[in-house]
Amino acid sequence: MFFIIEALEKYLVIIPTYNEKENIQKIIETVLAFKTGYHVLVVDDNSPDGTGDIVDEMKAQIGDRLQILHRKEKNGLGPAYIAGFKFALENGYDYIFEMDADFSHKPEDLDRLLEACKKEDCDLAVGSRYTKGGGVGDTWGWYRHFLSFGASMYVRMITFMPVMDPTAGFKCYSRKVLETINLDNISFAGYAFQIEMKYSAYRRGFKIKEVPILFNDRELGTSKMNTSIVGEAIFGVLRMRFMKKF
Repeated sequence: MFFIIEALEKYLVIIPTYNEKENIQKIIETVLAFKTGYHVLVVDDNSPDGTGDIVDEMKAQIGDRLQILHRKEKNGLGPAYIAGFKFALENGYDYIFEMDADFSHKPEDLDRLLEACKKEDCDLAVGSRYTKGGGVGDTWGWYRHFLSFGASMYVRMITFMPVMDPTAGFKCYSRKVLETINLDNISFAGYAFQIEMKYSAYRRGFKIKEVPILFNDRELGTSKMNTSIVGEAIFGVLRMRFMKKF
């Protein structure tokens, strides 16, 4: 599906990267090829494999529809996205997306997330694995299924947030959500950042809609998941719930 591009509306897809040289060129080219008119912002954490250099070379050819923020060090997913959000607000973007570089999120689903915000009057659209019609690829073992789905149930029990996939990282925000949330007060750096952002939007009364997606494992590059990320999500949710309450 395609949209008529309205002159006053701007769409930014934020892609955080660390050692994504195998994927970055293809994912940028794919997103920019859509008639919807997306812009791409790569937030690179000083990737030693040269990911940032690849984007710089592409930007010289593509122009302003591709931007890059070079960060000095790798200090977490949350700070990378916060830097991207601030860039989006400063540069007048109306809808801002989070998306992974490794094609675990299907670029063609960007239009479906945008449609949910524009046509179904929601403020935050979440690409959901656990709502009806969503799912994951067939490469996950039972333990990863258990860990992911169990984490989602745990978050809903602690926060009472009516989101089936609270850890999801494929999202579309309307500008007013990011303007309302104090981005400097977001405390988590790892994947619990995804939970905190949804919870912050939920507590402020924004309408959240889950859009079913099929999540696939990366084919190229190395996963960033580790035990410290899981630990932050488990214990951080309790701290977040307590701090937000008071």
